[in-house]
Amino acid sequence: MHIHLDALGGVAGDMFAAALLDAFPEHQAGVSASIRAVDGRIACAVRAHNDGILSGARFAVSAPGAEPGPAPHRHDHPARHDHPHPHDHAHDHAHDDGHGHGHGHRPWSEIRAALEAADLAPAVRAQALAIFGHLAAAEARVHGIAVEAVAFHEVGAFDSIADIVAAAHLIAALGVRSWSVSALPLGSGRVRTQHGPLPVPAPATTLLLEGFSTLDDGVPGERVTPTGAAILRHLCGEDPGRGRPRGILGRTGIGFGTKVVPGLSNCLRVLVLDEAAARPGRRDLAVIAFEIDDQSGEDLAMGLDRLRGEPGILDVVQAPVLGKKGRMMARIQILVRPESLEAAIAACFRETTTIGLRYHRVEGAVLDREARTVDHAGRPVRVKVVDRPGGRTAKAEADDARDHAGHAARARLRREAERLALTVPEEER
Repeated sequence: MHIHLDALGGVAGDMFAAALLDAFPEHQAGVSASIRAVDGRIACAVRAHNDGILSGARFAVSAPGAEPGPAPHRHDHPARHDHPHPHDHAHDHAHDDGHGHGHGHRPWSEIRAALEAADLAPAVRAQALAIFGHLAAAEARVHGIAVEAVAFHEVGAFDSIADIVAAAHLIAALGVRSWSVSALPLGSGRVRTQHGPLPVPAPATTLLLEGFSTLDDGVPGERVTPTGAAILRHLCGEDPGRGRPRGILGRTGIGFGTKVVPGLSNCLRVLVLDEAAARPGRRDLAVIAFEIDDQSGEDLAMGLDRLRGEPGILDVVQAPVLGKKGRMMARIQILVRPESLEAAIAACFRETTTIGLRYHRVEGAVLDREARTVDHAGRPVRVKVVDRPGGRTAKAEADDARDHAGHAARARLRREAERLALTVPEEER
């Protein structure tokens, strides 16, 4: 399963939770239980919402001790301003923003300890700590301090913590193979925080969104909150530029923020795609290509062997080509799983002398195959059996015939092993 996030209005923690719960309402009880495990005084609810254009859901979180009512208007856009602010203070403080709840001031270490102590499922705890960790690291970079010195203002409030725990629960429960997101509207203007106005996007948000595609749709305001950006970094960090893959569209969900944006539905939409059902026998791949003319053949061979051993790299081939000035060059082409693309690119620069390369994503077709081992003359021989449209075929592993002298002997060994793999039942091999 792949989930694509369509950021029409923007991305915030409560919008993310609302959109997924709109698509997967069966997880509402689990989300509520995880939030109560962190703070038993906090309750949440999913409310149906229609903005006059679209219908979907809102994710409402109550103040400690109160019952969740209609989603309150949060003073920042899209859901609230989750700007962590690092300072060391000898006291905690909060203020009332005029909407009935105050904003906490909590050190990252305190929030981490609370999550570690909570009776959460290990997978949910790990997801929540990872999202908060991205926020803390970004704020540490913004302010030039150690991560342990970071304290959160708005992000330390109960509703922001609930949003992140809800997101963590859903991410863990759904077990999605991959995520992607549309180009993100960055907005413009200033946002009010406890410590004065900040430019939009907030400094921490800009760091968290490095590598993501953005757009300017002409609508001002804060469109992606730091909490939303941290969730995106957590989900898409390895490949923030990944586009929406092909797939059969299944469920959809729409999650609304609380601010009304004139002329625009302030929502995040999720599209749930079944990739395997859409492409039987198909898989997504990436191809890396570059040319080498200044690395010795001996060293290049060693470097390519090391690339073949890299996780996610499926194949490495080279071919001679003529380059500029008639010089002989080696053209290298590498087949890699998309989720390993960035690591593979780094490995190419590390193991070869290339200073530039090309890559693109492709779709591949594969046949069903099975690896079998047969016994021939008291020795094991590995055989790959493939289901082809015209019938099943077998191919013996050449290395298993290496110590047979003579072409004829090796050919006989391989033919007999292939016959056994195709005709002898597994229990008799």
